Amino acid sequence: MARHSNFYPVILAGGRGTRFWPLSRKKRAKQLLALDGKQTMIQQTVARLLPLAPPNRFWIVTNHDLRPAILKQLPKLPKPQVLAEPLGRNTAPAIGLAAFLLLREHSDAVLGMFPSDHVIADEKSYRATIEHGVEIVSAGENIVVLGIRPNRAETGYGYIEAGSVFSGDALRVRRFTEKPDAQKAAAFVAAGNYFWNSGMFLWSARTLANALREHLPKTASLLEEIAAAFGTHKFAATFRKLYPRCENISVDYAVLEPRSAKGEQSSNIFCLPADFGWNDLGSWTALHEHHTAKSSPPEGNLINGAGVFVLNAHGNYVHAPGKFVAAVGVHDLVVVETPDALLITTRQHAQDVGKVVKYLDEKKLHRLV
Repeated sequence: MARHSNFYPVILAGGRGTRFWPLSRKKRAKQLLALDGKQTMIQQTVARLLPLAPPNRFWIVTNHDLRPAILKQLPKLPKPQVLAEPLGRNTAPAIGLAAFLLLREHSDAVLGMFPSDHVIADEKSYRATIEHGVEIVSAGENIVVLGIRPNRAETGYGYIEAGSVFSGDALRVRRFTEKPDAQKAAAFVAAGNYFWNSGMFLWSARTLANALREHLPKTASLLEEIAAAFGTHKFAATFRKLYPRCENISVDYAVLEPRSAKGEQSSNIFCLPADFGWNDLGSWTALHEHHTAKSSPPEGNLINGAGVFVLNAHGNYVHAPGKFVAAVGVHDLVVVETPDALLITTRQHAQDVGKVVKYLDEKKLHRLV
């Protein structure tokens, strides 16, 4: 796989991963955990992109809690290119800052925006899709989103409505739709021209910078000033002072939805349908489903312990390393133990685990988050 001289992966790694509490914490969030193999999620993200770009072209946007661990897990990446936001401001300022930073020295830079915590089964197909996207982006002021072909009526993802064919398998984007209810999700899947929004985008630094200047002029001006200070002794202070003043908004709301509203023939947003085994592992339930699909464990029980006894139990996920686990007459449970906390829920309610973290934050139980 050839490396593109103008391709720069930007990995967004600032999330807390609250739905993976109690394993995921402020200083050891989901992206720093090995949930799918020996490598952590962020290590896997970097490894599957390395055939497309060398380590010195990677940029990571994270926070001060996670930066030390990321530097330790990814020692080959340049330290100055692992940026810690002074305050989380969502994806538009994060990816926008990378665009303005690259535009200073690499006028033809193509950015790929990648979450740090996804699973990809077919990495060869994944990289081929990205290469196709880089070609489209390099040909003009185009934006490419990787759309996942839906295999169920999922209400937890945003959707992309695709229109006419642009080139090959690339489709023009009609509109972006936020997470639908069950009825709408079923209609989207039945229609056949809707795709899950993977959160992975490609665009040139110039295209993104210009889009931010158009749609978020105040934030664009702040980001440009921060980028101008990069590499100088003023950078840290400038970053700390100006970045919190940026608008707290996703790039979907800030750029993609206004662009798509112009109409599919003039928005220059394109969807590349993808079939490379994508999963965002958004909860303990999703992790259970992912692993059972790969390994087909007896009765669907995934149990990590120092010895296991199972009787009349099925569909359970138990994480209790170092302890003997006995599962008797229980079904569809999620049990996760750490030295200072114990989570007990069901697979049906695992999406609500983030509410535990919200409660702990409100009660100022900082040692547990």
